[in-house]
Amino acid sequence: MMGVDEEKSEGEGKVWSLCRMPKLWQMSSGNGNGSSSSSSSSMGNSNVYQQTPSSERSAVTSSNAFFSMAKSLLPARRRLRLDPSNKLYFPYEPGKQVRSAIDIKNTSKSHVAFKFQTTAPKSCYMRPPEGILGPGESLIATVFKFVEPPENNEKPMEKKSRVKFKIMSLKVKGETDYVPELFEEQKDEVTVEQILLVVFLDPERSCPALEKLKRQLAEAEAALESRKKPQEETGPRIVGEGLVIDEWKERRERYLAKQQVEGVAPT
Repeated sequence: MMGVDEEKSEGEGKVWSLCRMPKLWQMSSGNGNGSSSSSSSSMGNSNVYQQTPSSERSAVTSSNAFFSMAKSLLPARRRLRLDPSNKLYFPYEPGKQVRSAIDIKNTSKSHVAFKFQTTAPKSCYMRPPEGILGPGESLIATVFKFVEPPENNEKPMEKKSRVKFKIMSLKVKGETDYVPELFEEQKDEVTVEQILLVVFLDPERSCPALEKLKRQLAEAEAALESRKKPQEETGPRIVGEGLVIDEWKERRERYLAKQQVEGVAPT
């Protein structure tokens, strides 16, 4: 009978070794009254401890792989707060270029670069299309879109737009000037903040969304005018709606010079 019990105990030990707790935890939990029984049990099951290292390594590897996969599935931490959060409201005026607005605020503790993208670059554009916001800084971006007339017997307000907008963000150093290369060079660190859908509003019917849009557009225009004033006083040549000639060229030259100093070849 003793031989059968020993054989059974050894078989059970092999099974439990695959899911038992680590050595250190067993040793610490075995202190006190149960120390002698734990010691005798470990001596009587030497085969179990011979299999422990490989089984523990396998468990740790599986655990690390699980946590890595879980982390990749988690949503990226947002750096920007958008208002509206996931839609762009446009007044529905077929055959005309209309405007929408969105408030972008940096809610992080570092400087953040942002960038707009659209599925219809020929009929839509943003002002500004990109930029850098300091911690807590915000701005209202204006989005322009040409509204196509309805086709066939389609009712005007039932027309749905397939155009989408995407806002991306990237953490940057405080003294960095925005250049287009930023998002290409650090594409692994880029976060897609939101995909924005287009929603049309009836300009003849007052609603909270339409009234809010009007306020945001007025604030955006006021901010644009205030940015123009210092430029007009300092004397750079201006074309159109506040576009400073050679501004981006100067920024790019500073950026490329900095890259050469740091030993990075420009692209």
